[in-house]
Amino acid sequence: MCEEITLKSFQKPTPLDTLYFGGGTPSVFTPSELDKIIKAVTKHHHLLADAEITLEANPDDIDKSYLNDLIDLGFNRLSVGVQSFHDRELKMMNRAHNTKQAKEALSLVADLFSNWSLDLMFGMPKSTHQSWEENLQQAMLFDPPHLSAYALTIEPHTALEKYIQEGFIIPCSEDQHAAQFEQLVDYTTKLGYENYEVNSFSKPGMYSRNNTAYWTGKPYLGIGPSAHSFEGSRRAWNVSNNAQYIKSLKQKTIPETEEILTEVDRFNEYVMTGLRTQWGVSLDHVRLAFGKHFEDHLVHEIQPQLKVKNLRLENRVIYTTLQGRFLADGIAASLFLVNLS
Repeated sequence: MCEEITLKSFQKPTPLDTLYFGGGTPSVFTPSELDKIIKAVTKHHHLLADAEITLEANPDDIDKSYLNDLIDLGFNRLSVGVQSFHDRELKMMNRAHNTKQAKEALSLVADLFSNWSLDLMFGMPKSTHQSWEENLQQAMLFDPPHLSAYALTIEPHTALEKYIQEGFIIPCSEDQHAAQFEQLVDYTTKLGYENYEVNSFSKPGMYSRNNTAYWTGKPYLGIGPSAHSFEGSRRAWNVSNNAQYIKSLKQKTIPETEEILTEVDRFNEYVMTGLRTQWGVSLDHVRLAFGKHFEDHLVHEIQPQLKVKNLRLENRVIYTTLQGRFLADGIAASLFLVNLS
């Protein structure tokens, strides 16, 4: 990874507003390994003095000594992968930690960090309105500045997929997922959280700067196997195979594949990301950035979604409604421009 940072330093330098160690499980890095990576970044790139530096961490990797080491290294934000406060659900997800460890880790994080987040999963098999509310209540006991909540997806070739295929576990229906999402939005809104992106809930002023940059189309540089980079009209992604990644970098070659985004690609991506956020999709921006043809297309295509109240149009900005927010990706796909004919 340090070699890749060095090689990518020869590309156009840009001041870095955020540095995000995501997963995988970056909390398996020792403090000295994290220090080595940060030094490689600061050697070859300009990390702003007030940059947001985040580490994703599993509860079972967290202790007070480790957290103090992170603070000494400059980390000022933590994202803790709790996922659930029910041991039954944690076992189903094959998580290494249990509820007790999650609570102990969050107590330490809340004491030492003013800016942090926790992750939860909804739509778990056998979950109910009550069990999901218990998860939310338990999370809020720690008063998190930020919460990320994701619908459970069944990944291929996992134990959970096998259990479902064999009928041992019955997954939640789409309606149950939607109901738990609405429960989540209602619960957090009453506590003053802002649902600034479909899966992201924040106290005022505590948005993840990293996530916000992604959803508002700012460029980012990805380091490591499978990491993605984005530079406006160019997207690139590293090989996912660890051995190939290492071999390529030993040969001083960045192991990435790239694509140049067409105008249609960039329009579709703006629609997709914009609909997922509280800032919506601006018709004025569409006209200015892409032209009247794109604006006319969008105005025409949103009409069915306006009628069923999945979208609303206000001051020439398109927003998802609460019922449409959970369906944002599917709605966006229905608005995509396939070609310019």
